[in-house]
Amino acid sequence: MDYIHFEKPIAELEIQIEELRRMAVTQAINLDSEIGELEAKASNLRDQMFANLTPYETTQLSRHPRRPNSLEIIDTICSNFIELHGDRNYFDDSAIIGGIGTIEKQSVVIIGHQKGRGTKDNIARNFGMPKPEGYRKALRLMSLAERCKLPIITLIDTPGAYPGVGAEERGQSEAIGKNIMVMSRLKVPIISIVIGEGGSGGALALGVGNKVHMMQYATYSVISPEGCASILMKDASKAPDAANSLNLTAQAALNFRVIDSIIEEPIGAAHRAPEESAQSIRKVILSDLAELSGLSGEKLRDHRIDKFLAQGITEELNPHEEASLAQQKTPQT
Repeated sequence: MDYIHFEKPIAELEIQIEELRRMAVTQAINLDSEIGELEAKASNLRDQMFANLTPYETTQLSRHPRRPNSLEIIDTICSNFIELHGDRNYFDDSAIIGGIGTIEKQSVVIIGHQKGRGTKDNIARNFGMPKPEGYRKALRLMSLAERCKLPIITLIDTPGAYPGVGAEERGQSEAIGKNIMVMSRLKVPIISIVIGEGGSGGALALGVGNKVHMMQYATYSVISPEGCASILMKDASKAPDAANSLNLTAQAALNFRVIDSIIEEPIGAAHRAPEESAQSIRKVILSDLAELSGLSGEKLRDHRIDKFLAQGITEELNPHEEASLAQQKTPQT
């Protein structure tokens, strides 16, 4: 198991537990009492730690090297998945994967950002940062879904779209903008789930859904905390402060009605129980499909457009309401 910085106290206890188990086997010693005591201590520490996570600690969890990625989730929730490749224009961007599969006898098109496992695979998948061809591949699969009248599932997990010169030359912003435009008009159900990092326009290009959900320890933000700190605070080391201001957690996104629900993860986050986490995602998808399947194509499209146009709208108070609110905020003497 890989550990990130703030998990080190737990890591030390778990290493001790494993050492005692090894001794119990190799030396035929009964150490159940000692092991049980350390397990209880580790469990209590984990409960306390995860009950008080900071936004930046949540960001670190969303990037955990063992966090379940799109292909691993698809393998768990989907049968008969057939991956489809290429944008039919330039090349196949492996930072985005997609294809056709079955969830509980329902055929669906699934598209997701894909990070790698280990350095070599991450380089091959560009660390989950798609180029324009990745978004054009996704668009091709979405068009296929509409022609075949299949629901679309998108799994979002990217630091952001790749900002390289070649990507910009081949129309990165156009590709993202076109995906957002076309997704808003499709006449099939779209369910979007942020499973890890939801970074900027790179995430939005797969995020225009009738239903949008986030895993409990995922993040969704216009920029990374490090990028925000570098640009606005001129100091990347202030990333934790930037994370506090970005409202990037699932709870913040739910409060601002950016998402529809939070998918709970096991204590210790999804990487500790990937099968359980994937089944939670599967349950939400099936519930959404049951709710959306009764809507016509026009209603699905209008629902999606109305949903996103309503974000960020606030109601204006009349003068009487403003005066009343101001009086409530005035300290009483």
